Amino acid sequence: MATILIHVTSGPENPTRAALSFLVAKAAVDEGHEVSMFLAGDATQLLRDAVLDSLVGLGTGSLRESYDAVVAGGAKLYASGMSSKARGVAEADLEGKPVEFAMPNRLVELALQSDTVLTY
Repeated sequence: MATILIHVTSGPENPTRAALSFLVAKAAVDEGHEVSMFLAGDATQLLRDAVLDSLVGLGTGSLRESYDAVVAGGAKLYASGMSSKARGVAEADLEGKPVEFAMPNRLVELALQSDTVLTY
């Protein structure tokens, strides 16, 4: 199976694209691929429970449902530390979530280690 990195920069301002990133990650996990997601920019806001619970994309479904499936499937999730800080996303927002704060160098490492990189 392949290793896939999904780099997400779309946030709540673009619910369809944001939800699509997690729907595609879910599809990859369901197919048995090793999936990593790196959320940067406005996408870091997707990790807040209020956003996870309310965001629904047009034709791409519930963010919460896809997020839960991605997590259950063992995908690795990273949130840009700088983007998170700039948007007020704190450790409390990630409590109980398997998400790690990371710097841009981690994104580069993940991209170099992946067979495929998708960006949303």
